[in-house]
This record gives sequence, C-alpha cells and structure tokens, in this order.
Amino acid sequence: MIPGKYRSVSGRAANNVEFKLNKETPSFSGRLLQHDLERNYSSRQGDHITLASSSMPSFPILQRSSEEKILYSDRLTLERQKLTVCPIIDGEEHLRLLNFQHNFITRIQNISNLQRLIFLDLYDNQIEEISGLSTLRSLRVLLLGKNRIKKISNLENLKSLDVLDLHGNQITKIENVGHLCDLRVLNLARNLLSHVDNLSGLDSLTELNLRHNQITFVRDVDNLPCLQRLFLSFNNISTFESVCCLADSSSLSDITFDGNPIAQESWYKHTILQNMTQLRQLDMKRVTEEERRMASVAAKKEEEKKRESHKQSLLKEKKRLTINNVARKWDLQQHRISSIAPNQDRKVSDCPQDPSQLRGSTVSAFPEETGSLDSGLTSALQGLSVTDTHLVEVDGDTLSLYGSGALESLDRNWSVQTAGMVTTVSFTFIEFDEIVQVLPKLKIKFPNSLHLKFKETNLVMLQQFNALAQLRRVDQLTVDPQGNPVVNFTLWKYYVLFRLSHFSMQKINGTEVTQNDMIMAERLFGILAHVASSELPQYRLISILGDARKKQFRYLLETKGKKPGLVNEENSDSKRLVGENTNRATLNYTTRDFYNERLEEIKEKKKFCKMYMEDLVKEATEINMKNEALQKLWPQMFIELVRDAVIEIRNKNSYMKLCLQQITDQK
Repeated sequence: MIPGKYRSVSGRAANNVEFKLNKETPSFSGRLLQHDLERNYSSRQGDHITLASSSMPSFPILQRSSEEKILYSDRLTLERQKLTVCPIIDGEEHLRLLNFQHNFITRIQNISNLQRLIFLDLYDNQIEEISGLSTLRSLRVLLLGKNRIKKISNLENLKSLDVLDLHGNQITKIENVGHLCDLRVLNLARNLLSHVDNLSGLDSLTELNLRHNQITFVRDVDNLPCLQRLFLSFNNISTFESVCCLADSSSLSDITFDGNPIAQESWYKHTILQNMTQLRQLDMKRVTEEERRMASVAAKKEEEKKRESHKQSLLKEKKRLTINNVARKWDLQQHRISSIAPNQDRKVSDCPQDPSQLRGSTVSAFPEETGSLDSGLTSALQGLSVTDTHLVEVDGDTLSLYGSGALESLDRNWSVQTAGMVTTVSFTFIEFDEIVQVLPKLKIKFPNSLHLKFKETNLVMLQQFNALAQLRRVDQLTVDPQGNPVVNFTLWKYYVLFRLSHFSMQKINGTEVTQNDMIMAERLFGILAHVASSELPQYRLISILGDARKKQFRYLLETKGKKPGLVNEENSDSKRLVGENTNRATLNYTTRDFYNERLEEIKEKKKFCKMYMEDLVKEATEINMKNEALQKLWPQMFIELVRDAVIEIRNKNSYMKLCLQQITDQK
C-alpha cells in the first residue's frame, strides 16, 4: 500500500478524489511534499501576501515579507484571491508547491521560472487550454480540475508527472498522455468522454477515474500493467462485451460500474466476477468467496443457456433454409406442370379427361422473411447443408410436413407418447394427391389428430375433399388460400360440411360451424349425393363402399320388397341413416396416380377386346366364305347324290346283299 496520500480540502471533499504521491521508497522531493501536505495546507497564506503593480499593467507582481519567505520557503498559496491572471513571481525559484485554487484565471502564465516546482494546483478556475508548463520538468502533481479545458495537450515535457487531475472539464477524447510513463493517478471524471482508448504507454498507472462521463465502451485498459483501481460509475455501459478487455487485465483489483445500465441486469454481478477473477472489490464492496462461487454457478448456467440458444438459432436457420429450398423446388415443379399442360391436353383430347389436369399452378412466396444474422451464427452456418428437399417438425401438438419427401416420415416408428400428443397435422408444398395416399397411415400412426392444415397443396376442386372421409375424425380444417384455389369457390365450406358430416366438424378456417351451416350444406348438396347413388349400377356401388358399408347396403336391398308393416319404426330410422351415409360414400375422389393406373388398365382391356373381336370377325368371315362356296356347289352335289342312290338301288337284290355284307363286316 502506498503510504503518502493527498486530499484537497478547499471545498472539494464532495468529489472524494484521492491521489497517491509517494512510491515505496520516496525521493527527497516526495518526502518534502508529504511533509508539507501533512502540515496545514489549507492555511490562508494569501493574508500575508501583497500584489504590487508592475510595468505590465495586466500582470501584478507577487511580494512576500522576509518572515513569510522563511516560514513558507517552498510553498505559496494564492487561494481565493479573485485572480484573473497568474501574477509575476520573482525570486521564488525554490518553490515546490504552488496553489491557485478558486480564482478566475483563464490562462497559465508567468510560472516558467519555477523549474523546481513539484506541485501545481489550479483547481476551480476558468482555464481553457493547458499551456505554459513546458519548463516545469520536475512537476509531479498537476491539478486542473473544474476548469474549461477541451483537449489534453502540451504535456510533452512533464515526463515526471505522477498525478494528473483533469476532472470537471469538457474533454471529449483521451490523447497525448502515452509518454507519461511515471503517471500513477489519472482523474478524468465529469468530462464528455464517450469511449476509452489511447492509454498505451501509461506503464505506471495504478488508478484511473472515469466517473460521470458518457462512456459506452472501453479499450486498451488491458495494456496497463500496473492498473489496480478503475472507476467507471455513472456512464452508458450496457453490455459486458463493450468492456470485455478488462477481463484480460491481471492487475485490476478494484472496479466500479454502479450507475450504468449494465449494473441493472440480472447477470451483471456473476458475469463480472466470472470473467474478472482477480477482483477484490466491485462497486466499492468487498467480493466474498461465496459470491465468487455463486458467480461461477450462475455463469455455467448462463453458458449452457447461450449454447442452447445458439443451437436453437442454428436449427431455426436450418429450418428456414430448408423450407426456402422446398418452396423453390415447389415453384419450379408448378411452372413445369403449367408449361406441359397444353401438350397433355392435346394428347388426351380423345380420352376421358383426368380431373387432376384441371389443376392450376401457383407461385408461392417464401413464408418467412430472411432475418439478419450475427457474425457468429453466420460462420456456424457456413457448413450447414441447405440441400434438403423436405422437412419434418414436431412442435408441441403440431406435426408439420414440408415437401413430398416428408410423407415418408409416416413410416417411422413414432413413440407412443409423441404420436399421442399430435393433434394437428400441417401439409405444405405437397401435392394433395400424394397426401391422399398416406391418409390411411396418418389415421393409424396419429390416432388423436383432429386438425388438418393445407398450404400450397394444389386443392383446386371440391371432389378432392371426398378423400378426407377415410380418416377416423376431423374436428377442424384449415385450407390456406395460398396455393389452394378451391377456397375461391363460394360454396366450398358447405360442400366440406356436407361430405364430411359424419365428423361433426367444429371449425373451418378458424370459423365456428353452426347448425344453420349444416342445414344449408344439406340443402345444397343432398340432392347431388342422391342422384349420384341412384344412377350407379349395384355392382359399381358395392365396389365403392367398404366392407362394413357393403353389409348395410345389402340389408337395404333385402328389405326393399317387404311390406312396411313387417319392418318396425326403429329399423326404418336406421335404414334412413344408412342410406344418407351410403349416398355420401358414392362421392369419392380418384387421384392422378390411380387414374393413370386405371387408364393403363383400360388401354390393356381395349387392346384385348380389339384382338378378340378381330379373331371373331375373322372366324365369321371364313365360315361365311365356306357357306357361300357350299351354296354354289350344292346343286351339282345333290344331283350326284341322287344319281348314285338310283344306281345303287336299281338292282334290289344285289343292293340288299351288299348291305348285309357290310353289316356282317362291321360285326
């Protein structure tokens, strides 16, 4: 601990500024200065001093009595003398201490001859520029607090300076102090500093006071090998990153941040203590071992939280990039479909029209905006694969599928807990025809799914909703207008309610389903289902229905011929209900792939029928040709047959013998 201390007592106690003057082995001038300060520095020497007029009217001449010179031979106090200029001081070259506190001096003058001066106090004046000190090479303490100085300058020759006090000025930048290698105390409190730098070279600095400035970040402090105390109270420091260089200082033992935004953060104390393990005092309070331990525990938790947050950020960005890639592939696919559609129409103009060819193409915009990323996340994403063409995400009770490849995830071995939690399934950038093929798997894998969402799935016609009837239950249905032109149809919601009435749906696109909606749906589409089921042949109707429905349908057919009295009222109601469900079941949907399979099957059947008919025609033609030839030959053949018969029976006895002989030979 440095033993010698100085405290200005003439009205400056409020600033509570302390300066260390003596080193471990004080020099003669240091011991002299300490001795003088321990005496009554605040004594009013000015009462025994006379200021006489000089040949230069603007500068008075200092005159002291012989007694005064003997009593205070090495110091001079001109405190509160209402001075506006520095007086001319002759014959006082031996002075070590000079005090001009609490005057109105605007410029430092007339002291260049005091080359033995060690202590100069110009506190509370009106000085605007540091000047007139180039000859004071022995000066160790310079007090210029509470003036109007705007810039640190003209200190080049004060290489022995030990204490520099510039608090309460208008300084905006730390500069021109790098050569003060012996400086131990620097006070820049209550200035206009916005940042801390340019401190290189202050190798002896042990205390730096920067209270009550506008500082937002600190640099170069870690290059001060002897710095022990740093006061940063009441500034604008808000993050630890802006002062992270302090963690690299091995000598710093006392620091203050109170009055800064950072001091209000919950992580403030444990972050500081974790990164600055050498601290003994924080905000003028002693740091205990318990606080260090708590800081270590809190820092570990904070680090884990940051790692998890970073991981989540990476996953979120990967999700964004993957969805963007899926959307790009979807757009290209839709453009390709739209470009080849006219050619397909011309090729199949003579064939039954495929309902899926009515689909339009939509260009989807990427659903998420690209956010700005910090440098750390950007570097981490450099190795991130963005070639994925599908994405599967389970978020709470929602299963989100992006891209057709995501449908393969339904074949996974989902845990019972995860599958049971899923109540909402969202499909994005997937053809509805592909979704239809996995609906049976969806019903088995996720039995509690109640809400289906479709976005960019090419839902273009009402018939496609028929495919949803095979699910176990649907309470809510959400069809996004983006990529689903079917929502432009005015009656699409009523058709859904009619076709999926057995689900008793509660919401469609977020809107509650009312009883009036159900009645309107029945009025609009009830006759359609009746006509569809009435016009179908029985074999065709049975092939459409499932096994359970087949039994019910056969029951209806068996009871048609019975008298009304033989069937009770309860069975009549049951028959009516089964009939309604059967009517709706005839409204089905054929996917594109199934249609193509049926089309190939029809082509094969047509080919077989054509060949079969050609063979029948060929065989009939041959028979006809043979018949025509027979008709032409028959008259002559008949004449020859009659002639041969007449010749044979002309001799009756011979003919009888011949017949008997033939009979005998046959035996």
